[in-house]
Amino acid sequence: METYHFQRYKEVGIPRPFLQDSMSRSRRGVLRGLHLQNPSSQGKLVTTLRGAVLDVAVDVRVGSPNFGRYVAVELSEENRRQLWVPRGFAHGFLVLSEAADFFYKCDELYSPRDEVSIRWNDPEIGVDWGASDPALSPKDAAAPLLAQVTNLPIYGKV
Repeated sequence: METYHFQRYKEVGIPRPFLQDSMSRSRRGVLRGLHLQNPSSQGKLVTTLRGAVLDVAVDVRVGSPNFGRYVAVELSEENRRQLWVPRGFAHGFLVLSEAADFFYKCDELYSPRDEVSIRWNDPEIGVDWGASDPALSPKDAAAPLLAQVTNLPIYGKV
């Protein structure tokens, strides 16, 4: 099964080559996110290789007409869906199955100094995760609300 072809993806609006692939394994109830990088923004093509997740992308580009809006889609080994998370969007996922292997193709290298986190249950965003008490990393549990983040990307500049 082919999972990526540069020319086909370029034709549908994913023009950059990928510079880094990453994978994570998480158990049921783990929520990772919401994360992005700024100023070294990343576009991410994400999919689930094993298991199932609820995957979320939030437009956090200051000045965007869609600022604070999100899309949520189930990604699973059965449906084989992929989601393109554009530069300037925060990303997160909740594991729905016993475990999930999650795969990222990134068009920019990971930069720890540029990491930005936003609270997963920010009421301004209002993601319906379907979970009230997910397992979070200490970093994600301490993440600020969107309105408190000062280093967000600018619409039209990412």
